[in-house]
Amino acid sequence: MTRLLTMKRLSILFLSTFAVLIAGMFAYDALVVAPGDRCEAGGKWWDPEGRECAQPISIAELTGRPLPGQRAIASAEKNRELVAIEDSLTAQQHARDAEADRQRAALAAQ
Repeated sequence: MTRLLTMKRLSILFLSTFAVLIAGMFAYDALVVAPGDRCEAGGKWWDPEGRECAQPISIAELTGRPLPGQRAIASAEKNRELVAIEDSLTAQQHARDAEADRQRAALAAQ
């Protein structure tokens, strides 16, 4: 009587199953994990759902705002613009007041 699962057949079955599982593990690592690691090592973003490697874009580039290092310069420039606007409004107010005073003096002289 011969048995179906002898020690030799069991060892071959075990080793072949082990080899298939190890090959599957290396294939999973090479096809699923490694692309994400390579992408992130390059300084990009990895999207595992879509399997895409994307270049990050700064919000300042999208909105046209100055970069963080240039914010102080842009803020100082805006402050200068505001001071110039305030000075021109003050000059217009003084010109209106002077014109009103001149017209009052002309009315009082009549």
